[in-house]
Amino acid sequence: MNQQQISIPDKLYFKIGEVSELLGLPTYVLRFWETEFKRIKPKRSPTGQRLYRKKDVEFIQKIRYLLHERGFTISGARQCLRSKQDFLEELPDTLSLSELRRELEQIRDMLTPSP
Repeated sequence: MNQQQISIPDKLYFKIGEVSELLGLPTYVLRFWETEFKRIKPKRSPTGQRLYRKKDVEFIQKIRYLLHERGFTISGARQCLRSKQDFLEELPDTLSLSELRRELEQIRDMLTPSP
């Protein structure tokens, strides 16, 4: 994936504060994403603290990329992550969402017969 890769330490578990700091996300966003993306299932310590596995952190990193870098909605990101084909690879890095929209509109205009 052509995103800015954050080096995730090789640890068994990460506390919510560590994940927040690593990925630059507020803790309330991580808690909210747990409700929106069922694959994020942190374990709980005996005191109730969330403990994320490395694969959870990697998955959250993908969500962050889709929402913050690519401009997906939550439902769009959910659909993308469920998709068998990884079309994230196909999106050029240099194309912003507005540029992509303009290009698609130009293609539509070329395909629409003129009166």
